[in-house]
Amino acid sequence: MIVNGHGGNYALRNVVQQATTVRPRMALFPASEDWNTARADAGCKTGSHEDMHGGEIEVSLLLHGAPQLLREGYQTADHEANDRPDLLTVGMRGYTASGIIGRPSLGSAEKGAAVLDSLSRSFARVHKLLEP
Repeated sequence: MIVNGHGGNYALRNVVQQATTVRPRMALFPASEDWNTARADAGCKTGSHEDMHGGEIEVSLLLHGAPQLLREGYQTADHEANDRPDLLTVGMRGYTASGIIGRPSLGSAEKGAAVLDSLSRSFARVHKLLEP
């Protein structure tokens, strides 16, 4: 089981897919579907495209687990950049000076706890798929 804390890691997705061509031998977690379920279970207002980096879900996780890591002012740091056709070419700097693409103002510790609870349930499902 590879637990990936960075949702945009395309290389890992390809490695796991190639390793499972014959039978389930490896899993990458969480998948996009797991994040989507966690967002819904936590009552997040934003989706993964709108809330790409440093937004509602990431701030919620930090508020729940390590609030001291958040910089003052995150509550007013919302930045929308939903149209990002050249992201893989120009990187995030092409769309945000602050590093934020999302709505950190919507984050809460309660949502962070709910996200982790949901991901734990999803992990149990995926783990069962790898049992011999």
